[in-house]
Amino acid sequence: MRRFLSEAARIRALYRLSRRCEICPRKCGAERLAGKTGFCKALKFPEISSHNLHFGEEPPISGTRGSGTIFLTHCNLRCDFCQNYPISHMGHGRPATVKRLAEMMLSLQERGAHNINFVTPTHYTAQVAHAIVLARGKGLVIPIVYNTSGYERIETLRLLEGLVDIYMPDIKFARRETAKRYARAPDYFEVARAAVREMHRQVGDLMLDGEGIAIKGLLVRHLVLPGHAEETREVLKFIAREISPRTYLSLMSQYFPAFKATGDPVLGRRLHREEYETAKRHLRSLHLDFGWIQEIN
Repeated sequence: MRRFLSEAARIRALYRLSRRCEICPRKCGAERLAGKTGFCKALKFPEISSHNLHFGEEPPISGTRGSGTIFLTHCNLRCDFCQNYPISHMGHGRPATVKRLAEMMLSLQERGAHNINFVTPTHYTAQVAHAIVLARGKGLVIPIVYNTSGYERIETLRLLEGLVDIYMPDIKFARRETAKRYARAPDYFEVARAAVREMHRQVGDLMLDGEGIAIKGLLVRHLVLPGHAEETREVLKFIAREISPRTYLSLMSQYFPAFKATGDPVLGRRLHREEYETAKRHLRSLHLDFGWIQEIN
């Protein structure tokens, strides 16, 4: 199996997948290393919007000293309602070499970060993996968090085994028509289910240290969307029945209409309190008690 490949062999395999890009499920074939873009708009070098200590993640991730968060620009999902659209859609960031990316990781560790948190890394998987190996060779010891939309290829994830300590995927949609309408990815739920199964196989349920800080495992996020209560129920059923009832689930309530969703007839409004209360009832009925509920304002 690929997990027995050396780190160098896995990095080479990831770069090969990037050559005529097949890194993500879209497999758009863009010759990114030759300067041509595909669906995600990313090129050869990872583009970084920011790298800093972040205190707004889930408690096991931010902890008391912050998560060493590296925001990568562009995205392979590009949801119409993305709240980070200047980064994911408009590409607000600056290119960085793999060496510079490794230096950022080491700098965040020196500042006391509990972990290194790569936000939207999918399209830069080869470069991120390469940087992790370089940084670990120079003394990086804190956990690596892979913070993703959930739209991942199994073949790519398998090459990350042993490099990623904590997988933190979203599971956004449960129905083909919703995923097609808002992310042009009708196969999203099928792909995300397979991806999350693979993530859980690699790292298991979330493990915390004596201070409640995550050190390894799976943390799943689900953003409750207006008018989509049944999809939330389907997502939660999948997690409880096919992953683990001990899955750390972050049930997020902070939806607001952003970017192209501002005029949408369904998503063009904030989440109502009763919708989130319904989502919480679904969660409790499935005994998904190990996680974080964000109370709606």
